[in-house]
Formats: sequence, structure tokens, C-alpha cells
Amino acid sequence: MTPPAPKGPSRPGSHSDGRLQPAPASPSRAGLERLQKLLAAAGVASRRACEAIILEGRVQVNGRTVTELGAKADPVRDEITVDLMPIHREAPVYILMNKPKGYVTTVKDDQGRPTVMALLRGVPARVYPVGRLDFNSEGLLLLTNDGALAQTLAGPEHEIPKVYLVKVHRMPRPETLKEFREGFRLNGRRLKPCLVEVAERVENPWLRVTLTEGKNQQIRRMFAAVGHPVSKLRRVQFGPLSDPALKPGAWRFLSPQEIAALRSL
Repeated sequence: MTPPAPKGPSRPGSHSDGRLQPAPASPSRAGLERLQKLLAAAGVASRRACEAIILEGRVQVNGRTVTELGAKADPVRDEITVDLMPIHREAPVYILMNKPKGYVTTVKDDQGRPTVMALLRGVPARVYPVGRLDFNSEGLLLLTNDGALAQTLAGPEHEIPKVYLVKVHRMPRPETLKEFREGFRLNGRRLKPCLVEVAERVENPWLRVTLTEGKNQQIRRMFAAVGHPVSKLRRVQFGPLSDPALKPGAWRFLSPQEIAALRSL
């Protein structure tokens, strides 16, 4: 027997208290996607940041506020707004930047410091940085509005390799480098093993460090803990991406081949 239709007017896919309800399994609602995924695809923020935006009560679907992370919506049929402003799914944009020192890798900074967004001109989408490079570090930084890919690349569980050239005070002892390679213990927590190679053997050497996790200022803290503070740090590779010809402060769009390489990770 077919169940009776609900009484009274209602918007499709929503409860009277504003929570989205599961849609019936029908072809007309087959396009439902999680709300945080839709927001990230529209370039609002990373998927994790979009989850926070939902929990803060800033997202509306068909005029009703949604605060549940499991909520779904149809990007074609439903009207989705953030702070009452409609969102639109943007074409994916992928940018590689050589971040110079003196910029923070955020969209906005509460302390008023310059952000990497100030270096972008003529970008036809709202992009945001994937991962971070601290204020005094430089090197390759990916920016995109592809929230799903950003989540994959930034998540420590995916172990995307990132390669850095690091100038330290004095050459660390071989046993110290061996500790790093086997998993260094920092502040009571064992880090994942990292590859450390000598790139230039001078009094204050350049080391080539490959990480598969990215704790806050991890490289600087590791070397400071063993008495070899870092004076310069430059990221030279992000996953499959590298570009020695890209000058500090410059950026470019990724090639189709580079985008395919990222999506294959």
C-alpha cells in the first residue's frame, strides 16, 4: 500500500523545525549530496571549515537553517545560502604558488598580516590554500576551490609527501638524522618517519626533508629540539607538483596532467 502523502505545505527534504530529512528513494531526488561537500564545491571554504559553518547555523536550505552535518541537499533543485547569500557551484580551479616569506597561508588574518590571497590577481573563483606554510617559510603552495581534493591532500591519513629544503645551524650527527628517519619523539609523541638527506654539505648545511604528515611547524620544532635551529625553509615539492622555475610571489594554473596526477593520489 502506498503511504499517504504528508499533510500541509512543506519544502522538499526538510522538517518543520528546519532540519533536512532523508529524501525518498526516487529518481527526482537522486542528486542529493552532503551539504558540506556542496559548500566546498562552491568555493565557500574547505570541507572541514564548511562543517564548522554548518554547526554555527550560518547555512540555509530553502530558507530554513540547517545545523546537522549529515544533512543533504540537491544542488539543482534546492536553494542553498550561507549567511543568506546564495551559493553557486564553481568550475574547479587549481593554482600553484611559490609563497614568499612574510605571508600567512589563510584567506584572512586576525592580526592584519598579509595573506597569500593578496598575491592572486585575476582568479575567476574563490580559492583557498591547501595545508599551510608558516609566515617565515616559503615555497610551493596549492590553492583550489575543489573541497573534496583539498580534503584528500590535507588529511594526514593520506600521507601525501611534501619535500622541503631546510638550512640548519651546524650539521646534525648521523644518529640524530637516524632518529628522524625512524620516527622522532617530539613533546611526548612519536612522529611518522621522515626522509632526511644532505643536499649541501657546508658549515650550516642544506638538508632535504620529506614529510608525510604536517604538524604545526614540525620541521622547525624537530631541529630546534636537537639543537640545530632552522634559518631557512622552502617547500620544493607538494605530492607530484614541483616547479623550480616559479619565482617567489608568482603563481600559475595547473596543467591538465598535473590535475590528473593529484586526483590519482
